[in-house]
Amino acid sequence: MRDLRRQLNTGSFERFMMGNQFVSTVLTQLPQGIFKDPYIFEFLDLPEGHSEKDLEKALIKNLQKFILEVGKGFTYMGNQYRIQVGNKDYYTDLLFYHRDLQCLVLFELKIQEFEPEFLGKLNFYLEALDRDVKRSFEKNSIGILLCKGKDNEVVEYSMARNTSPALIADYETKLIPKNILAKKLNQLVEQFSNSEIQ
Repeated sequence: MRDLRRQLNTGSFERFMMGNQFVSTVLTQLPQGIFKDPYIFEFLDLPEGHSEKDLEKALIKNLQKFILEVGKGFTYMGNQYRIQVGNKDYYTDLLFYHRDLQCLVLFELKIQEFEPEFLGKLNFYLEALDRDVKRSFEKNSIGILLCKGKDNEVVEYSMARNTSPALIADYETKLIPKNILAKKLNQLVEQFSNSEIQ
């Protein structure tokens, strides 16, 4: 009952219907609603001006709630997961395995608005995971950039030529009022209707 109440309070249905419009073409073949935008982490008690490390620690501390927010099928593999390329070590933020998709899913956390260079780093991590961590029977790894905001036009330009299975999503640490979610959903429906007419 508590989960149902949380799903209603966070506008889970509205966010599911909006889906994520900023996914690479590779991910458009997945069933709609596997990934959300935005993600709501109202269960985190983060101070203003928190760091990426604070965000990561809070998500790990509240791992069960985080997994409930991201959806079914996720299995936690680790945080600060080490990958080595050449003679250098790199550490990813949060690494999961998705049982239904049969692939690794990497969440990279950013406490600021999306910047195009974030995508380059994510693609690098995905390539390293696919070459050195992924097993032969698994599908290509998926990367999710969780940013504290994004300019949709900048994201669209950044994703236009991206061939890696990646998506860019917002996260909120406070509940989004239902009227704002409904407004965003209506804008999306209107945008879709206008593109159907053309």
